[in-house]
Amino acid sequence: MAIFKVFYQEDRSEVIIRENTHVKYFEAETEEQVRKHLSDRPYNIEFVQKLEGAHLAYEEKAPSYNVETI
Repeated sequence: MAIFKVFYQEDRSEVIIRENTHVKYFEAETEEQVRKHLSDRPYNIEFVQKLEGAHLAYEEKAPSYNVETI
């Protein structure tokens, strides 16, 4: 399993604006699995990033770090 950080807008019709970007974390096998899991939500997915090593350790310290398992 890996941890993925998903950057998204709340509404598919929204233009991607950095200031309006939200983040969620998911534990899954692949990026494809994450995207499939989110396909029924109205999110405009900007980017999906796999977190590893020091980057993952840094993100784990963030107050907003809450992982959903797929």
